[in-house]
Amino acid sequence: MFCTTGIGGRISGILKTSEAADSILAIDGCPLNCVKSSLEQAGFTAFKHLQLTDLGLEKCKSPVTEENINKVAARAAELICS
Repeated sequence: MFCTTGIGGRISGILKTSEAADSILAIDGCPLNCVKSSLEQAGFTAFKHLQLTDLGLEKCKSPVTEENINKVAARAAELICS
């Protein structure tokens, strides 16, 4: 887990650490896709993207339940392993 604001702010240490990562999973909580956009604007192209609304979850409306957590974790694992 890393600081996406630091990527958007082009903080050199954060960019270098992110560039050295084996893989990146960008998780966005709404259709604006701010994390995905920040990565792309910083020059990252090789990353997986998880949009929570694709799982039926809505920002500020979906409760934090074990079922929702498991749904997100399962999809994240699928993306990371693919």
